[in-house]
Amino acid sequence: MSRPENRWSVLVGAAFLMATSAIGPGFLTQTTVFTQSLGASFGFVILTSVLIDIGVQLTIWRVIAVSELRAPDIADRVLPGLGTLISVLIVLGGLAFNIGNVAGAGLGLQVLTGLPVAWCAVLAAAASVGIFLVREAGRLMDRFAQLMGLVMILIIVYVAATTGAPVAEAALRTVAPTRIDLVSIITLVGGTVGGYITFSGGHRLLDAGVRGLAALPQVTQSAVMGVSVASLIRVLLFLATLGVVSQGLPIGADNPPASVFQQAAGQLGYKLFGVVMFAAAITSIIGSAYTSVSFLKSMLPRVAGQENRWIIGFIVLSTLVFVTVGKPVQLLVWAGALNGFILPLTLGTLLVAAYRPQVVGAYRHPRWLAVFGAAVVLIMTWLSGSVLWTQLTS
Repeated sequence: MSRPENRWSVLVGAAFLMATSAIGPGFLTQTTVFTQSLGASFGFVILTSVLIDIGVQLTIWRVIAVSELRAPDIADRVLPGLGTLISVLIVLGGLAFNIGNVAGAGLGLQVLTGLPVAWCAVLAAAASVGIFLVREAGRLMDRFAQLMGLVMILIIVYVAATTGAPVAEAALRTVAPTRIDLVSIITLVGGTVGGYITFSGGHRLLDAGVRGLAALPQVTQSAVMGVSVASLIRVLLFLATLGVVSQGLPIGADNPPASVFQQAAGQLGYKLFGVVMFAAAITSIIGSAYTSVSFLKSMLPRVAGQENRWIIGFIVLSTLVFVTVGKPVQLLVWAGALNGFILPLTLGTLLVAAYRPQVVGAYRHPRWLAVFGAAVVLIMTWLSGSVLWTQLTS
């Protein structure tokens, strides 16, 4: 159990780890692309995703805390072998995301330094590896996520303020959209609470000793904080992009978020984009590697004794793939959608576990949260199936 004086730091650290894991290059690209296509109605998509995100995180973090088990171990108690399946899906998805994260970090550093993207990606990966070479890697990871999260918030607040976004129109269309796009909803939910991202904060709290029935109020607080931070940055970036779009200014297809920052604040804005992209990407590299390896612990017991080495190996592998193969921009948009397909399986599994006394003991899952979670599973399954069918038949 973490010491009382460290508890708040752990809770904030887990919240920011979850938030900054979600706020990667794909997050920035998705928000910009969908705002450009949907306009002010993208506010409805954000609102829908926030409501879903909170329900998902509360269920998953609470079940992990009261069971005092990682997600794959919980899944195996629901159905033997299910934990291995989920772990494989999470790790593969995490690797795919992390290649994009490495690319994003390289792009951000290139904007700031002018060096080739590949070299910048290697430098960013080396900085990420450095965190896991430290004895107190968990504490350093928490503090770094918090610092980078605050940097992103401050910069995007400035950029959003310079664009003069039509806030009233955005507020209206958030509750009365003129267009609803299913792909954008799946992508945002998948990119914020899909795949490994859902479990990053919950597993971090578990590793820090925040567990058991008595810890539920703190776990709930941390989960809501994490979703709130990610959502705040999403809203600010949405307003910044909407301000540019409403003025009829062009947004470059090759790098949409960079174009928004540059249109908003000129060359300074372009440099600020480099800072935001680097901060978003490097924290996502760390979160993806940490959480993916936490799933490997259940599949491969020897990983637990050498966790930091495996995390470093995961980062190195992601970097090698990017440097040798590359990472197209469009894949960043669809990476979130892929996680949207995984979400119904993982959330449904933990909902079942919430009613297994052999898993959660005396814990009683709130009925409203169970109904909400079941609705999310059904809705996301339907939405994912609809999008898949559309893609196959188009």
